[in-house]
Amino acid sequence: MTTTTEVLDGVDLGGKTILVTGGTTGIGRETARAMGVAGASVVITARSDDKGTATVAGLREAVPSGEFSYLVLELGSLQSVRSFTERFLAAHGRLDVLIANAGIMAVPFGHTEDGFELHFGTNHLGHFVLVGRLMPLLIASAPARVVVLSSAGHRMSDVGWDDPNYERREYSKMEAYGQSKTANILHAVELERRHGSQGVHAYSVHPGLVATELGRHFTPEDYAALRARARAVSGSGLPPPVGVDVGAATSVWAATVAADADGGAYLAECAVAPAEPYAIDPDAARRLWTLSEDLVGEELA
Repeated sequence: MTTTTEVLDGVDLGGKTILVTGGTTGIGRETARAMGVAGASVVITARSDDKGTATVAGLREAVPSGEFSYLVLELGSLQSVRSFTERFLAAHGRLDVLIANAGIMAVPFGHTEDGFELHFGTNHLGHFVLVGRLMPLLIASAPARVVVLSSAGHRMSDVGWDDPNYERREYSKMEAYGQSKTANILHAVELERRHGSQGVHAYSVHPGLVATELGRHFTPEDYAALRARARAVSGSGLPPPVGVDVGAATSVWAATVAADADGGAYLAECAVAPAEPYAIDPDAARRLWTLSEDLVGEELA
């Protein structure tokens, strides 16, 4: 298994500004640490000042030569997302890599501040607005990259085009998570189509099975159902869990090493990987972009 240290061996990110959402724990924090070791100026997002302050202090202790900072962001609030982008643009003159890492998984039914189903609103729509509003800075900083964290969980559901917010259909937390992860892949596909020629390449990533706080809402029944589904699909069950240094490796690889020609691809284990056809369908990617603009009430050219 490849680690972040191995991916970045010999890579110099000096002068680069990298934004990592959800950088206070797990894969996001390890991604930030590894990028800082390689010389980048790393900005993480945190859901509170307390978490941001504590994480940055820990990162600076781990990487004394690193340059780390944070800004507060709540992806479940479009007002927070828009405020964040204004503050980021006021403070930073370039953005070389945006890693849309933050997310939620298997949460009970609920809505974001704007009325969207929690997974779809947080994992996809929040990042959709964030990336869209920061795209002019990414273009101005090109060559630049956008990395969107998805999951093999996208295999659990296509986008429910007629009812993405579960207003009429029965709620399933794993299906809802799967829908949001499919949306993440489609987002990267359409970002690449729109902006690849402008020097901004986009990738979606499956980090592997990593024991992080993302799974804190899982019950024993959820794990049993997931294992059963994995056996049905692969015949071998769930893969063994990996550490965050392995889980973050593909994000780091996508941000720094992956070939431009692979822009728009779904990646796993530091390589292009197969995804469900519905998740990489360019027509579906265009459709999702239009739907997302309609839902958030904002055109993001």
